[in-house]
Amino acid sequence: MVATESYMSPIGTKAVNFDLYSPSKKTKISFSSSTKGKGFLIAFICNHCPYVVHLKDNFPTLFNSFLAKDIKVFAISSNDITKYPADSPDEMARISKEWDFDFPYLYDETQEIAKSYKAACTPDFFLYNKNKELFYRGQYDDSRPSNQIPISGKDINSAVELMLKGLPSPEEQKPSIGCNIKWK
Repeated sequence: MVATESYMSPIGTKAVNFDLYSPSKKTKISFSSSTKGKGFLIAFICNHCPYVVHLKDNFPTLFNSFLAKDIKVFAISSNDITKYPADSPDEMARISKEWDFDFPYLYDETQEIAKSYKAACTPDFFLYNKNKELFYRGQYDDSRPSNQIPISGKDINSAVELMLKGLPSPEEQKPSIGCNIKWK
């Protein structure tokens, strides 16, 4: 399994607005109209990547708990579905239901949003403060499909807690590691 590290965008980078299709809701969801909230988490994921599947029993629960803290969560799949039909919108809708997402799972058909965020892998996480300025980018935690470290979400959860307390971004931010985004 070849692993790709995320690109570490500079802290403070402004979020890019988007309007993307939600296969499960059968409508477009607008990040640009999401102006209220204590923060915004954008997670680039896909259905088939072993690094994402490894986290599937943990991240939906953690991300759903962020919603209760007024953190808006957006999961995005940008993979080329011609080469990877397991990541198709129909499969995204199925996964959204099966994995209990209470947050939108959006399809980036043109891959422009992944490119504008400089997303490199799945999973790839970007946490923005209420002003949509990058606060954290990096890994979920130290767990990987190839190691025995328990899944905890400690890195992303710690960043959310710091942000909610009005404290500075975590000094140490490790890149996420996963499957490369399947570019067209």
